[in-house]
Order: sequence, then structure tokens, then C-alpha cells
Amino acid sequence: MGLLSGITVLESAQLFNGDALGSLLADLGADVIKIESPFRGDYLRDFLGQVTPHNSPAHLQINKNKRSLALDLRTDEGREVFWKLLDTADVFVDGNVADAMDTLGVGYQAQRARRPEIVYCQYTGYGASGPYATIPTHGQMMNAAAGATLVEMGDDGLVRPYHGPQPFNGIASGGEGTAAGATFAALHVAAALVARQHSGEGCYIDVAASEAVISSAWIAATYELNDERIADRRSLPAPISPDGTPSAKYQFYRTSDDKFVLFCCIEPKFWENFCRLSGREDLIGEADSSPVDFAVTPDPDQTLRREIQKIIETRTQTEWVRLAADHDLAIGPALQRNELRGDPQLTARGAFIDAQHPDAGSFTHLTLPALVNGQRSTEIRYHAPALGEQTDEILTGLGFDQSAVAALRESGVVGGPGTPARNR
Repeated sequence: MGLLSGITVLESAQLFNGDALGSLLADLGADVIKIESPFRGDYLRDFLGQVTPHNSPAHLQINKNKRSLALDLRTDEGREVFWKLLDTADVFVDGNVADAMDTLGVGYQAQRARRPEIVYCQYTGYGASGPYATIPTHGQMMNAAAGATLVEMGDDGLVRPYHGPQPFNGIASGGEGTAAGATFAALHVAAALVARQHSGEGCYIDVAASEAVISSAWIAATYELNDERIADRRSLPAPISPDGTPSAKYQFYRTSDDKFVLFCCIEPKFWENFCRLSGREDLIGEADSSPVDFAVTPDPDQTLRREIQKIIETRTQTEWVRLAADHDLAIGPALQRNELRGDPQLTARGAFIDAQHPDAGSFTHLTLPALVNGQRSTEIRYHAPALGEQTDEILTGLGFDQSAVAALRESGVVGGPGTPARNR
């Protein structure tokens, strides 16, 4: 029996984010019911290769241990079925951008009104709050916004992956964004279920994959954020060195202010939106039946990629991100070194916190990449301790008196401040 056996999860998601979260919960034993549109469903089935029709390797892996319900939530009857189903549920996984579930009338507030004990987890690329919340994301966009995909302008006029050294393998060491975020999301769901046992109340959890990458790469991120504070660098390992994609529509581009965006307009609707907003309807071309188009060609001149680069260079990074948020474009910032702290999305969501350590002084910490009921945990109750710093406090909390603690310390059973030198 899995740890979550007896827990029922409703999942509304497609592609990697919500799918990955639901997959973790399902593999832990939860009964995961995947609620899908009867008209298209999760189109992860239909690209990234096919083992047999409608069975991509990604779909077979990430949607195992689930049952699928094809249900149209846009209809009154569909919502009636949904509410009945919700009465049996413990958790709702929302893998949709921004307020998609609210628009359907089945978002968190509506669910909470009917079932206060529901644990509602919205897991998206950039999070459900902040200035990037309405931007649709693809996998690399989340890593790009975490500062994990460093790029630079090549001599040929195209953006290339950065090939220089990076300390601790850079923030890319945090892994692939959707997987990193799913882990944190599942952790928060599990914690919320435990908390509910005591309070009887559910909660709303908001997880951003981009922030999860930073948290997972805590070593590289911590050293990047505190690089100028390192006085003695002799014990640091030597920095290390990455490659790119030939796709024109899933590509890094430089903006007019010499910053970068990751352009992911691979679905027809995103590409058409981009072309029309740019006044370049001539680039739309013929649509086909494929749900995505990476625009990879053998053209040695990479003509389309150069045309897109010219268009992107007409606006700043901030302008493109604003357009993406307002006009349904899969375009996001590709943050470079020293840009994490000034990024408005990370700032709005409180991704970092400055604190004082009694010995080390000022220090920038990463916070958990989740908002619970709109609030982020930023409290630092204890600084990083010296060896055994709270030994007495913990032992006395367990009922040991001072003489017993002293005896344990003297015999070398416990350590920390006050331990005789011979036992250290």
C-alpha cells in the first residue's frame, strides 16, 4: 500500500507540470482521476514521439497510475458531475495557467465553499501570482526564468548557449523545471494533508516550477547570490562548462536592451499571435495537423530564426514579457547572471530573503517556491547552527536535567558547545 492510499486526487492538467505532480501523488498510492476535455485532452499523448498512436513515451510514464475522465467543465451538466466528484476528493491538482479554473467556475474559492477541507495545489511555470502569472510556459522557459540556461550572442548574430565556466554547474544543476517543481508541489500537498488532520481545513498552494529550479540548485544559487561576500576562495572548486537547439520557434533571442528571452511559440495559436502582434502575418505560413511546430530546418542560413531575431530586437525584454502576459504568447525572460534579484516576478513572489547570521553577517537565502493561501514562508526561526549548538535545548526538551546532559557530554555521547576538547 502506498503512503497516500485512500487519498483521492482530481487532476486538471496537460503537459508536464500538473501531469508530473499528479504522477508523484499517483505513484505514492493516491487514486488520481485525470479530468480531461473530451475534445482534445492531454496532447502530451500526441507528440515527443509515438510508441503507438496517442502513446508518447512521456505520456506513458507521467500519466501511469491514473484514471481518465473526459468531462466538459464548460457545461452545467459537466460541472454538476464535477461537484459530485469533488465530494469524494481530498486534493485538486490545477496545472492550468492563472485563473483558468476560476473562469470555468470551479476554482479554489468555489471548491472551498463546497468543501472547506479540499487541498488545492496550483502548479504552473511561473506561479499563479506575480506579473508573469498569465504567461503560458513550456519546459525550458521555467529553467530560463530561474537563471539556469545562460546564453550569449554569437559572432554569427544568433543567440547561443553560454559555454564558459559556471560554479557548481550553475543553476542548471537544479534540474528540469517541471520535475523540480512537481517534487516541491507534492511535498506541500503531503504537508497540507497532515495539517488538515489537525485543523479540518484545506488550503490553497501555489507552486512555480521556475523557483523550484532555483531551490533545487541551492548550492549554485547560494554561491551566486553571495559571491561577493566570500573572503577566502581557496577551498572553492574550479568552475565547470553546456549546447543549443536548432529550432527557430523554441529559441533564445536578444532584445533591444541587450537582454534575452526564451521564445516558445511552437503551438499555432502562439505563433499566429506573435506574427500578428509583430505585423508579420507573412510569416504565419500553412497550418498543419500537428499540435506543435519547432521549425527545425536544414537551411544553413537559418532564415526564419534570423527574421525572429530582427523582430525581437525591436523591443526590450520587459516589453516582450508584458506582451506575452497580455496577449497569450509563450515568451519568457531568460535571466542571466546577477539578474535574479532584480527580476519583477521573483521579487513579487518573494523568492529571496536577506537575513543576519550571528557569525557570518548578512546573507541572502532562498525561500520555498510555494505560496500557501497567498502567503510565503519567509521566517528564519534559527540561523544555521554551530556544531551541536542546540544540544542542551533539545535534550532538556526531552526531559534530561542538567546533570544528565553534563554526563552525556562528558562521556562523549553528545557534542557541541561546552564539550571537553578530547571528545571533539
